[in-house]
Amino acid sequence: MSPRVTSDLLLVGSIPAASTEDALRAAAVNFAGPGLVFALPDGETGPRSSWVGYERERLVRPNPDIETAKETDSPTGRPRHMYEAPVFRVRPGATAVHWDTWPRVDDAIASYQVFRKLRAEGVIPDDVRFQVGLPFPVSALNGLHADFAADYPVAAPGFADLAAREIGRLTAAVPPGDLAIQWDIAYETLDIEGVLPWSGDGAWDRYTDAVDRLPRLVPEEALTGFHLCYGTFPEWPMYEARDMSVLVRMANYAVANSGRTTDWLHMAGPRYLRSEDESFFRPLTGLRTGDARIFLGIVLPLDGEPGLRRRQATAAKFLPDFGVALYCGFRVQPGSTPEQAIREHRDVVTAVRRP
Repeated sequence: MSPRVTSDLLLVGSIPAASTEDALRAAAVNFAGPGLVFALPDGETGPRSSWVGYERERLVRPNPDIETAKETDSPTGRPRHMYEAPVFRVRPGATAVHWDTWPRVDDAIASYQVFRKLRAEGVIPDDVRFQVGLPFPVSALNGLHADFAADYPVAAPGFADLAAREIGRLTAAVPPGDLAIQWDIAYETLDIEGVLPWSGDGAWDRYTDAVDRLPRLVPEEALTGFHLCYGTFPEWPMYEARDMSVLVRMANYAVANSGRTTDWLHMAGPRYLRSEDESFFRPLTGLRTGDARIFLGIVLPLDGEPGLRRRQATAAKFLPDFGVALYCGFRVQPGSTPEQAIREHRDVVTAVRRP
């Protein structure tokens, strides 16, 4: 089968906009040119701008089988980094955790109606899909770290059951032929790297269990991909890896074991100082990802087109063909207004295009 994703750019998810319509309009105007992107996300606006902070507050906190172990101690009431985030635990005596609905799916369904309206108006091209980002379990449940070793095994099956039901609801509301689902994976990556102080043993098994269960629930007609990242809470990266070997191992497992076609993989790149560090990119020679389109997260707002060209040239020594993306979403962009950030990203990527 020929690749279903061949574009040059991936929009990871968040876009600096006040509303879904503003985000989709800005993305369409700036990025929906010929061959540049295959899908547009809804911007993850409003409460979702804190990524899985949304799951902490809208999914974990309200559940009757979960209680607060530590409230946020941020002076603003909004956590600025991991240690200011609230901490939760499964209530003593609870043997399972159940959720009826996933608020993120409600938002996606509502956003799709806006997407359809803009496509009908000719703002969004007919061949561009609607992109939805869904976090993997460790990322979604990262607030459960009062006693993660005890509580994650209790909550994770409930999350897997929720995902199975809600993916069905999502694909009933959004035609799979219009849909691109991206599995967002950051805390899993940090877990495997061994830098989460509360997660303990079993990191690889937590990741592989999610790969084995969740992507295969998505109809084959929909596109799916994996966003492998190191997080942006409070800044990118939360941890800078020595090289891309962990991401390559995760990517290879995902493609081989997800039970369906993997259409794309986003793999976070290095900070700017390591743009010419061949040792960082060398593990890319070990990718065994078939026809999946690889997008390297090597677009950094700090150094624009010259920096992207440096990282692109270094990566191309080990991977002959790839697309590019921001290191993560637009969530953490220093020194730019939202409009400037979007235009600069467009201008940098279109100036460089493929290696």
